[in-house]
Amino acid sequence: MISERSTVVAAKDQVSCDLAGEAAILNVPKGTYYGLDAVGARIWSLLQTPREVAEIHHTIVAEYDVTSERCLRELLELLEKLQAEGLIEVRG
Repeated sequence: MISERSTVVAAKDQVSCDLAGEAAILNVPKGTYYGLDAVGARIWSLLQTPREVAEIHHTIVAEYDVTSERCLRELLELLEKLQAEGLIEVRG
């Protein structure tokens, strides 16, 4: 289970690009494409280097008009989905 203290990073077996502020991600082993909206793309950009979930949470709250509670809930949901699809690695 991912928590605020977990360290997360984009997996090595993926390729991604920016598409007008959104992100397209290819899971190379599965050959599956994924798309993220602007906020998801910002989170994805933060995942390019290992970071604690708490750091990502604080960055998104500072940059977007969202409550801390909603941000954390939706961030954890997104990270769980990305992990389930093999797009991120979770440490700790």
